[in-house]
Amino acid sequence: MNVVAEMLLTEPAPMAIWAMLMLLTFPALLLLGSPEAMRRPRRAAQEFVAVLRGRGELVRRRAAEAEQAARWAEEVGVAADRAETAAQRWQELSERAGDELNDAYQAWLDADARLRTATSAAAWGTPWSVRTCEEYAARQRYLHSEVTAAAGRGELPAEAVAEALAETNGWDARLHPVDQQLVIARASAAWLRHRYEQAITAERTARRDAEAARRAGLSLREEAVTAAAQAASLELLIPRRRSVSPATRRAVAVPAM
Repeated sequence: MNVVAEMLLTEPAPMAIWAMLMLLTFPALLLLGSPEAMRRPRRAAQEFVAVLRGRGELVRRRAAEAEQAARWAEEVGVAADRAETAAQRWQELSERAGDELNDAYQAWLDADARLRTATSAAAWGTPWSVRTCEEYAARQRYLHSEVTAAAGRGELPAEAVAEALAETNGWDARLHPVDQQLVIARASAAWLRHRYEQAITAERTARRDAEAARRAGLSLREEAVTAAAQAASLELLIPRRRSVSPATRRAVAVPAM
């Protein structure tokens, strides 16, 4: 008995032969164990074959369902990865909009300070009339130069240069340079205040979009985890198939948000 057991444990060929014999004699054992099968062996054999075919069809159907579920889990996982990448980009845009808002606020404060300085300087009074053509030309050059410089620093819109050249929309070259500085300071403060208000709206929109993108990424990641768990459970229902597919393992993995 020990020799036979040792041979079966150490030699794979005898073990395979015994397994094949047991598989071939299993239907006969079922027939012998059932009185109804002994009376109708043909019918019993047909029912046995039908059971085997049904089991094979069940295995194939479950395998197909598991494969489809694993494919869906992988697709949702890829979508979740892309959504998280997009959410990170939206977050970067939101942070950039916050920095631009701070810069716009500081620029408006600086413009308001320049306006107070120009208002104090003009309070002493300046001559209005232009006595010679040369004086008018000098004031005109001064206005164009100052407006162009302010627009270059971002303190005025670009169209202000053309308006100053055409002396429209409040630009008047006949004014004394001190009064021209007051006009420029007022226009600059109004423009930068408008820019600040635009920056507030842009920052709020960017922050809202970033939050929506983050929620979408989290929702897709949760859906991916659920789909992967479902795929894994379907794979475990398949006989002689207990390992989870690589696609399912990738979908289950949850990266840090």
